[in-house]
Amino acid sequence: MEKIVKQALLFDFYGELLTEHQKKVYYDVISEDMSYSEIAEEYNISRQGVFDLVRRCDKILLDYEEKLHLIDKFSKAKENIKDISEITAALKVKNSDPELTEMIEKVEKRLDEIIEDF
Repeated sequence: MEKIVKQALLFDFYGELLTEHQKKVYYDVISEDMSYSEIAEEYNISRQGVFDLVRRCDKILLDYEEKLHLIDKFSKAKENIKDISEITAALKVKNSDPELTEMIEKVEKRLDEIIEDF
């Protein structure tokens, strides 16, 4: 299961960098949960060809992540946003200053905007 999740994340971040054929086959394996045999039949290639293509795509996508670290950066940003949200929630509870409440609400609004962009 963990492998599928990692492949899906890699595809979400870097899939557009694959060729159209690679994208279609890889998508069918990762998102549509099609077997190699089903894909081979649909694209009129051998099952071994599908297997090789998926392994090649895995390597290509992992190479992009090793160079660009977008998934790592995304995960860290999500953690930071969660931490900041928890801090602002705690400050809001303990706070009685209207000006500080307004600033906290601005921070929360900005966090919501950042989360929407993800």
